[in-house]
Amino acid sequence: MSEMNGESPTVIGADANFKGELSFDKSVRIEGNFEGHIHSKGTLHIAEGANVMANVEATNVKVEGSCKGNLSVSEKLHMLATAKVEGDLRTSRLEIADGAIFVGNVVVGQSASSGSSSSSASSSSFRPSSVSQPTPTPIPRDPSRTDDPNANRPKVQDSRIPASS
Repeated sequence: MSEMNGESPTVIGADANFKGELSFDKSVRIEGNFEGHIHSKGTLHIAEGANVMANVEATNVKVEGSCKGNLSVSEKLHMLATAKVEGDLRTSRLEIADGAIFVGNVVVGQSASSGSSSSSASSSSFRPSSVSQPTPTPIPRDPSRTDDPNANRPKVQDSRIPASS
């Protein structure tokens, strides 16, 4: 089970539930559940079936499982076909396989890796315990319209003959 750089990664197994802060210098493969914050100078691999709810700062990230949170990746973010990612992304290079699901905002390129720390992807605004659906923005109402659905219909005279009694 070797990673891109040829070394064996540290593995958080499929039966593990980890909550907190994770920092590492080389490679970590998450197969279980993780909630919190991840900071890495190496490669993070979120395996198929894994569930991660965290803000992530890493050199390289490979996603096959589910990840909710903001990702700031200095080199390459790779989402495979089974990936489900929800959050804002900043990365120098992005690869998304056909079938991967992504919901969020993206900044890709040199500006992403040299971006300021106030960027949305590296901010700490994501709170894993309070994941919610996006709030829809209402469409501004046209003041010339009324709430009456028949207001713009032409007026028609009733041509029926009154019933006789």
